[in-house]
Amino acid sequence: MTELPEPYWQSDCGGHALYCGDCLEILPLLPDGSVDAVVTDPPYGIGYDGSHSKYRNGIDRGPCEWDKGPFDPAPIIALNLPTIMWGGNCFSSRLPDSTAWLVWVKIVRQDANIRQSDCEMAWTNCYGRSRVFNHLWIGAYRDSESGIPNKHPTQKPIAVMEWCIRESKIVDNATIADPYVGSGTTGVACIKTSRRFIGIEISEEYCAIAAKRMQDALLQHKGGPMFADLPDPQLFDKDDT
Repeated sequence: MTELPEPYWQSDCGGHALYCGDCLEILPLLPDGSVDAVVTDPPYGIGYDGSHSKYRNGIDRGPCEWDKGPFDPAPIIALNLPTIMWGGNCFSSRLPDSTAWLVWVKIVRQDANIRQSDCEMAWTNCYGRSRVFNHLWIGAYRDSESGIPNKHPTQKPIAVMEWCIRESKIVDNATIADPYVGSGTTGVACIKTSRRFIGIEISEEYCAIAAKRMQDALLQHKGGPMFADLPDPQLFDKDDT
């Protein structure tokens, strides 16, 4: 691939685009200066197998082929951008040192006996201090999106992605990229927090799911600012400490 392909989906305002393909091929083709920050939830490389889950909701929760090999964060780090990368604790030996981590605690009781992690962690280079977000998300027991089936076996709550975007002090109208879109949660969070978005997803099936979720979010967000009419942002608020 030598030229940036046409987007699989793009919002009418031009502020959000989704590309279908391998992010390792597409990322180098994005125009210089087109991305201000990266917020992503990549494969962790832990051989995820959710076959024990009783909350299937039509999702294949068996062993995931896309999570079998070790994940290499080097292409994302090489972008040299403010970055939030979930699952960083699973490949921390391949990440630069960081004094600030984001922690999403998904349980409400310390003695909860569940077959998944009590929390998830994100590596970041755009925070001065570590932060914790408490948000219940265990099967059908949720603090948000109750009764809405997941579209992806490792899907995160929109609220978690909104939280980390807001806490990062990446200002309104900045362009956030997610090279591993999945079901599009980061894109939805960008729409809800008035950020532009560029997403890349290798699976056409998930591109279709992500595009629909983002289009629905735009309809719900109607009446907010039209991104094409806004001036280019300063990337961070001045009180970014």
